Amino acid sequence: MKRYAEKKAFSMLTSIVVIVLMATVAMFVMNLSGKIVKSTVIQYQHEQAELYAKSYTEYAIMAVTGNDRSVGCMEDIDANIGSDPTNGNGYNVRIRIAYIVDGTQIDTSKCAGTRVLSTGVTTSNTPLSIIVDAYVDYKDPDNTNGPWLTVHRRTIQKI
Repeated sequence: MKRYAEKKAFSMLTSIVVIVLMATVAMFVMNLSGKIVKSTVIQYQHEQAELYAKSYTEYAIMAVTGNDRSVGCMEDIDANIGSDPTNGNGYNVRIRIAYIVDGTQIDTSKCAGTRVLSTGVTTSNTPLSIIVDAYVDYKDPDNTNGPWLTVHRRTIQKI
């Protein structure tokens, strides 16, 4: 009778140790899974911001091409994408356009002086070029009080 009780107690101790080990392994797996999900979200947001920067750069080039430069310069394009970028649910897009021109292609009196650059690099074949700076700002949705993360893309385009 005594032998049977010792076997029963040993089985109980073994099962408790196995349960504790399985719980520890499950805890490590859940922790690793959470970190993988977090890094995937961060990578997704960064890639999305890069795509928005590329898309808005193309949009700015199209807008400058269609703009009447004798009336005035197109210098800024701003946009908000998403429901509320300040709470980490979207993106702020800022486009800044500068002109490299010989002075005959645009009315420089109607453009900001800081947005018209040196004329020494233009030729008769390429009288107008633009520099498009695209900034896409976004926040980490898990840390909305944290800093803004920014993706910057600079493009030089002949018009």
